[in-house]
Amino acid sequence: MQQQPESLEARIRACRLCAERFAATHTAHGPRPVVWFRSGGTARILVAGQAPGLKVHQSGRPFTDASGARLRDWMGVSEAEFYDLSRIAVVPMAFCFPGYDAKGADLPPPAICGATWHGRVMDALPNLRLPILVGGHAHRYHLGGRSSVTARVRAWQDHAPQVFALPHPSWRNTAWLRKNPWFEEEVLPALRTTVRSLLDDPA
Repeated sequence: MQQQPESLEARIRACRLCAERFAATHTAHGPRPVVWFRSGGTARILVAGQAPGLKVHQSGRPFTDASGARLRDWMGVSEAEFYDLSRIAVVPMAFCFPGYDAKGADLPPPAICGATWHGRVMDALPNLRLPILVGGHAHRYHLGGRSSVTARVRAWQDHAPQVFALPHPSWRNTAWLRKNPWFEEEVLPALRTTVRSLLDDPA
């Protein structure tokens, strides 16, 4: 009997390209790719984040932290809706926790992850209708250019409702949210309306 090829998801979970890189970080951790999409599935919403944090590395589930709670509130979705693989795919710019540096700061997503996997993942998600780009790394990958996060989010109407570029929902951006009240007043209502229309449309 001919052996069936491994799924894309299984190949990503088995990836160890960055093992030496992670071992050399201050956290000295091993790879644990967090994969939350279904190849060829029906998901129409893409959440393109940055990289798993330590809590997600430990849980094996994306956005299982305070950032995730804030992101779900921004989108206007329940936890059950957010983790429904038939409706929402979560594809970060790196599938593994990159680790911390000696000062405890997040290291950037390794570029080799996106170069190795992202083209294949996008090809495997044919039904996507709405990319939600979370943070500068996702903005640059999906939209190109080198604009700042603030400039990209401020120009949200250039891409919406086909694409929404958001700041990262980390607590570190709480001050940014206070300085930019237009984000909650203008962007979030449009985002929630678009997300809800896709989730509630049986087609």
